[in-house]
Amino acid sequence: MRMQGGGVARKVIIAGAPASGKGTQCELIKQQLGLVHLSTGDMLRAAVKAGTPVGLAAKAFMDSGKLVPDEVIINLVRERLDEPDCQASGWLLDGFPRTAVQAQALRAAQIEPDLVLYLNVPDSMLIERVVGRRLDMDTGRIYHLKFDPPPADIADRLTHRSDDTAEKATVRLQQFHEHLGAILDAYKSVTVEVDGTRPKGEVFETISSILGKASAAVA
Repeated sequence: MRMQGGGVARKVIIAGAPASGKGTQCELIKQQLGLVHLSTGDMLRAAVKAGTPVGLAAKAFMDSGKLVPDEVIINLVRERLDEPDCQASGWLLDGFPRTAVQAQALRAAQIEPDLVLYLNVPDSMLIERVVGRRLDMDTGRIYHLKFDPPPADIADRLTHRSDDTAEKATVRLQQFHEHLGAILDAYKSVTVEVDGTRPKGEVFETISSILGKASAAVA
């Protein structure tokens, strides 16, 4: 399988804590390298909307207020990765797997990444990124008071989301770190750590270089 431009189709997982920049880097990778960007949340919503068997199974749990079990999520991921766009262009799994159990289930389903990118950012910086975020409800865009300030004429209409607090960010980070070691251990032979503290352009330059080297190794 080869992408446009002759590169080998990639199977990539990107890992990182909340606010580490995964979403930004996924968008850049998708735009410039052609990989299909996949998040489990988006896949769940699409499957439910399409009424697929996996989507209907997920909807039953969601409607009853329960977490969707790993088995359903894995089936969802497996089905999505078998679709023609992922087969032709390669895929980029955003923040999944999140636990050792999920990683083991992916392996049992014979889903193996060629590369795992881990965006490493200190907790203090992650919390600063979270607390400074502001949402423009009119456009859906997220700004940051320090790192990506909004234009003066819209500043008054921005909102501070209730879960963007230091306390709630700390809880999410504790949950992330609880499982991180197991994820990195599961994929240690293909994991590359990326310094996520730098400007997004510099981070993407590093990721682009890593992907190029990995493509050469797979070819």
